[in-house]
Amino acid sequence: MSQTETVIKSPSAIQNFVEITKPRLSVVVVFSSIAGYFLAVENADFLELFYLCAGGYFLVGSSNVFNQIIERDRDALMKRTQNRPLPTGRISVPVAWTYGIAMALTGVFLLYLINIPTAFFGALSIVLYAAIYTPLKTITPLCVFVGAFPGAIPYMLGWVAASGDFGIEPGTLFMLQFFWQFPHFWAIGWMLEDDYKAGGFKMLPTGAADKGTALQVVLYTIWTVLISIIPVFNITGELYITWYSAILVGILGLWFLYYAIKLFKEQSKTVARKLMLVSVSYITLIQIIYVADKFLR
Repeated sequence: MSQTETVIKSPSAIQNFVEITKPRLSVVVVFSSIAGYFLAVENADFLELFYLCAGGYFLVGSSNVFNQIIERDRDALMKRTQNRPLPTGRISVPVAWTYGIAMALTGVFLLYLINIPTAFFGALSIVLYAAIYTPLKTITPLCVFVGAFPGAIPYMLGWVAASGDFGIEPGTLFMLQFFWQFPHFWAIGWMLEDDYKAGGFKMLPTGAADKGTALQVVLYTIWTVLISIIPVFNITGELYITWYSAILVGILGLWFLYYAIKLFKEQSKTVARKLMLVSVSYITLIQIIYVADKFLR
């Protein structure tokens, strides 16, 4: 391959700066904030929604940047991450710090333009993710428990942005996404067990892809499914779904639980990957059903 061909195929500076924010993950997180917003709002304020989307992306992006700065040496040891901008030197550490801090400050400011509680929870998510969860990944499997807190904030953040307050409704959304993260991330940890071991990360609850981990996946999946149905009983304030939607949610829950049990029985990376994909589909469809139920009933 000629030098010219190499240059042409190398990512541009813009591509590097986009890549380091993990755009697909960031967009998924922003989507959950949008869902939470529409669950609470009666008449959408599109400027407010813009602040939520842009601010949310900047905050998630900055968290990902800080995460990759801290883990850059370990990322170089794993096949999945060794070609990221920091391990390859396409972005320097000082530039990444500047970029991450600028994104974080911009994100908090945009959320502040909505209301103070939204800015507070947004800033809290960065601190929990970058300063606590990320360092714990090499120390203890409890990192997943800690990481579930910032991971659960975006869904409830949308409700807080629309209402300006934290109550039982955003608390329920928080719980749903909090418990969902355990089977989701343990499925990822299972399918990438070798890669994580190479990087020195402790992601699985028992320390290995074994029956004990699979049992916990099943138990947390059950908790997730039960919480997702709670709003039908009209005990979560203004957050409510009809029985028709609850049936759909229940069917999705059985689909999710089927693959969790399948992992317990077969204990294979193939099933773990299917469970991971099902978990992403599950939480996305639950959010869509909740919003559709509100506006169609």
